[in-house]
Amino acid sequence: MRGGSIAVVGGSIAGCAFARAAARGGAEQVVVLERSPGRLEDRGVGLCVLAPRYEELVRAGHLDDGIRHHRLVLRRWLTRETAPADGLGTADPRGRVLWVQDLAFRSYHWGVLWQALRERAPEGVEFRLGEAVTAVDAGAVDGGDGPARVRTTTGGREPYDLVVGADGYRSLVREALCPEAADPAARPAYAGYVCWRGSFDARLLDGLPGGAALWPEDEIITACYPGGQVVLYRIPGLEPGSTQVNWVFYAPTPAWLPLDGPTSVPAGALTGAQFAELAALAERQLPPYWAAVVADLTPRERTFIQPVYDLDVPRRTAGRLLLAGDAASVVRPHNTSGVVKALQDAWAFEEAWRSAGSWTELLSAYERDRGPVGRETVELGRRLGRAQVTEAPDWSVMDGPAMVDWWRRQLGGKGVFGGHALAQPPNGRQAR
Repeated sequence: MRGGSIAVVGGSIAGCAFARAAARGGAEQVVVLERSPGRLEDRGVGLCVLAPRYEELVRAGHLDDGIRHHRLVLRRWLTRETAPADGLGTADPRGRVLWVQDLAFRSYHWGVLWQALRERAPEGVEFRLGEAVTAVDAGAVDGGDGPARVRTTTGGREPYDLVVGADGYRSLVREALCPEAADPAARPAYAGYVCWRGSFDARLLDGLPGGAALWPEDEIITACYPGGQVVLYRIPGLEPGSTQVNWVFYAPTPAWLPLDGPTSVPAGALTGAQFAELAALAERQLPPYWAAVVADLTPRERTFIQPVYDLDVPRRTAGRLLLAGDAASVVRPHNTSGVVKALQDAWAFEEAWRSAGSWTELLSAYERDRGPVGRETVELGRRLGRAQVTEAPDWSVMDGPAMVDWWRRQLGGKGVFGGHALAQPPNGRQAR
């Protein structure tokens, strides 16, 4: 099947990946509608891709070694050490090691990855920046064969053979595809805790007692405490050759945070008192070295807070609409699979396109592939959240063997942490 017109609503990572997949699949027209009028690179957050998933996505043509990344080879789990193990001297400021887990990742800066995917879009893809979508009609409902229609702030109401909703966790396309808003299955559900996030230039680590040498560059750190944990790792900076520290701090919900929907308090919007609350939590619960990374080195203007939500929609396609990335399923960050899921969605869409003889066949194949993956990924995120935050063990009595057993029980035998393995197409053709 070749030809046709595709509108991709949302121009972030999932949107860029789907635009590329649609153009490679043979679409005659691909339009990306992005409400932001300019570049999106100011999102200073980190993303990770598990090494096997990275290799698959390279073969699929969605990632490559030319995109700047940082290599991580292990994850060190720690907890606060209240006294030295031998009763003498001083406790290690980095905490007591619970487990050293072999876990190879490539980490990315959101803005660096987004810019690379944007630059790799085929020339025929049209990006319309500053054009927000205000309404979507599904089209082709109840056996009909009409196109979907998209209305934007410019006043236009354009028909497209297919509309891809890559517009994030508050997706307008999802509302059109799943109008049963009263159904809890169609709304993001609050997990009961938040994640604070922050980043800064890694050179600032030299100012800590012991300096950067106490934290090898290829290690992910997970420091656990009763009621939460902080995950810290390095990512590329926006400037070539630079490195940043990125951290995610899972914590109880602050009393002042409104919970009227899955929204965040953006960087630069925290008050001094709110930022001081984070610093006090870090100093109270984390080993001293990591508390200083969060509380002393991270500037307030680089710190923000997100309530943790999750969602798996009842369906990902309807009429001539299709959901991608966070619009299709919102997964708790514990999975470390968000960017993998978005890029795999695009790959599955492209593979369905290559084997389909009609739009109906394409959408059905995509639903069959990505529906089960989305549901399993959301459920794993919930298990990880319970095991690591809301129902975490007593870290003071945990050791290596206990941690290994605890981790295996979280995976539930399916082993999909970091994202499912990329399925091979039915005809056996290798991902390229």
